[in-house]
Amino acid sequence: MATTAVGVSATPMTEKLTAADDDQQQQKLKKGIAEFYDESSGMWENIWGEHMHHGYYNSDDVVELSDHRSAQIRMIEQALTFAYVSDDPEKKPKTIVDVGCGIGGSSRYLARKYGAECHGITLSPVQAERANALAAAQGLADKVSFQVADALNQPFPDGKFDLVWSMESGEHMPDKLKFVSELTRVAAPGATIIIVTWCHRDLNPGEKSLRPEEEKILNKICSSFYLPAWCSTADYVKLLESLSLQDIKSADWSGNVAPFWPAVIKTALSWKGITSLLRSGWKSIRGAMVMPLMIEGFKKDVIKFSIITCKKPE
Repeated sequence: MATTAVGVSATPMTEKLTAADDDQQQQKLKKGIAEFYDESSGMWENIWGEHMHHGYYNSDDVVELSDHRSAQIRMIEQALTFAYVSDDPEKKPKTIVDVGCGIGGSSRYLARKYGAECHGITLSPVQAERANALAAAQGLADKVSFQVADALNQPFPDGKFDLVWSMESGEHMPDKLKFVSELTRVAAPGATIIIVTWCHRDLNPGEKSLRPEEEKILNKICSSFYLPAWCSTADYVKLLESLSLQDIKSADWSGNVAPFWPAVIKTALSWKGITSLLRSGWKSIRGAMVMPLMIEGFKKDVIKFSIITCKKPE
């Protein structure tokens, strides 16, 4: 696993891939991601609701199961606050893209908050269909739309959006440079870009890779969650710097998401969770089996929950 690489192959590999091999691996990865979310999204919505991402918890919170959905909303608000997204009627975002939109929870929330037009993209046809249905049911069909599309080749013109939002989709991207380049391309001059994603820890001075035992944890997670090789927060910052973006900043929110995975495991072990898992299929079951490794990765500081934000120059 090329842990420090960006723009890496879609699966942990030691041999060098030809361009054709790399394309084949990326297509296989995209198919796996789409099928994983086609299969598991209904189960997730049934148990956790419309937001398919971590919650943000204060360090002194006493967490009850009912608190987790409000923590997911808090994650959205904390990301907006960190990026200094304005609520001023003259400065608030009017056009938003949600890259890796799930079933559209963030899109609908942002559309209501700002009165903005929002476009969501996902690899999963099931997610796109459900997201559009929820938008219609919530009276937002005129503001929000969803489609199946590749984040590395977005179906939007240059400079269309003044808020570019990626909530926990970057970890699925096999080419991180192409990913952030596309986020930048569709951003309007002066737009804010928000990336909230799973990373591995930054390497220490003198290190060229993670330790073998750390790579072993990440490789097991990759195979079950359809993830390519991970990169660090520092890698993302360097990529954004290479694209001449401004006001780049990042933070480690690992401590603020710590209650999330124990809660997911607890719900998975409930009667509702077990029956939902069995109905959803093998990919979901395999994903559930590696959830304890997410907790282990966070506890051993190899996994980091990161936010990286920046602005496109005017």
